[in-house]
Amino acid sequence: MKIEFKHVPRIRNEFADALATLSSMIQHPDKNYIDPIKVEIRDQHAYCFHVDEEPDGKPCQKRALGRLENHFFLNGKVLYKRTPDLGLLRYVDVADATRLLEEIHAGMCGPHMNGFILAKKILRAGYFWMTMESDSIRYVQKRHQCQIH
Repeated sequence: MKIEFKHVPRIRNEFADALATLSSMIQHPDKNYIDPIKVEIRDQHAYCFHVDEEPDGKPCQKRALGRLENHFFLNGKVLYKRTPDLGLLRYVDVADATRLLEEIHAGMCGPHMNGFILAKKILRAGYFWMTMESDSIRYVQKRHQCQIH
């Protein structure tokens, strides 16, 4: 191992001189030093470390949870689904899903539509639930007015 030191005259090192001057001018209000910040570098995202222990000891379930964990994001008490373009879709319960189906289909977001288009409009509005597409198709099939248009 070889170490080499090189002297750069102050006249030719203006940037370091300016930084040194600036740092001597700034005073911290409470103390003359700033506490160091501890930074850990890991080779995985932080949300991958939430599933550590499998209660019944089945490793296949731990892998399945780990795969699902990459697709969902929990913010407080609100669950979001990640999209491939890194957008977030809000996961809704049955009551909100029914309300969304009625509001979007009723024309607040456009004219009457088939089930697939209704599901896509709900996605574009930023909402998601697991049975959204089948619920949308079933909802449209129940409406007599949609069947005659």
